[in-house]
Formats: sequence, C-alpha cells, structure tokens
Amino acid sequence: MKMSTKGRYAVMAMIDIATHSDGEPVSLAEIAERQDISQEYLEQLFGKLRKAKLVESARGPGGGYRLACDKSMIPVAKIIAAVDEELQFTRCDGDAVEGCVKGERCNAHDLWSSLGRQMMAFLSSITLEDVVEKRNLALAATIKQIKDRHPEGMPA
Repeated sequence: MKMSTKGRYAVMAMIDIATHSDGEPVSLAEIAERQDISQEYLEQLFGKLRKAKLVESARGPGGGYRLACDKSMIPVAKIIAAVDEELQFTRCDGDAVEGCVKGERCNAHDLWSSLGRQMMAFLSSITLEDVVEKRNLALAATIKQIKDRHPEGMPA
C-alpha cells in the first residue's frame, strides 16, 4: 500500500479538530503543535479540506477551523480523497494492466487490486466519530456495511 503524508496528516488533523473543538474553531497552530506537523503543510491541506466542505474557517481572534458537519457524517475515505490522496496497491493505474510487469498482468495483480478495494470499503465505512470514540473499527465497519445492505433493519 502506498499513501503519502497528505492523507495521514489530513486524517490526524481532522481527528484533532473533532477531539478538541467542542464547536469552537481550532487554530492550525494548535493542531501543528499537538500533532507535530508543520503549520505551512496544514495550511495547504486545510485549503483542500475546506474546498471539499469538510471544514469551515473562522477568521479573526480565536479563529481557526471547525468541522463543517457532524463527525458521524465524515468517512475517513472522504478525508483522504479531499487532499487528492490516492491509495495505490498495484504498480498499475486502477485495475488496468499497463505498467504491471512488461505490459502483462502480474501474478499478484488481482490480489493487490482486491485488497485495495477492500481497504477503500473499510475506510468508507469508518467515520471520524468512530475513530474519535475509539470504537472497534473493524466491528464498526462491519455493522455499517450490514446496515447499508439492509436499510430496512438488521437481518434476523
């Protein structure tokens, strides 16, 4: 799996806001200090997070950022996507074989491609709230997937 610091840092910063804001803006300086991330780097990430409507900015004294919606409505995958982070599991683009091994599908291509889809499904099933509340993330993902498949109620 290949994920740059953009995705990891964006998730860490969003968890920080969800943990420390209580509805009030959190400054990038505070996030930078707590998470040991450069404030300049956070500024770049938060421009993208704001554009994706995941955070709102507040200017002036006491300004900073707050979540744009409830933390239960923000899947981790959406945070990663907002900062243009692509999780890459194969050497290929998507499920294509170009770039695999000498123009052919490598013998592990389907394995890595399937793993990538499973990880994205997992990250789409986990919300910011799940992480902040330190829920069993595998269980939370399974429950959400079952609820999505059976919107009328849990199977008997």
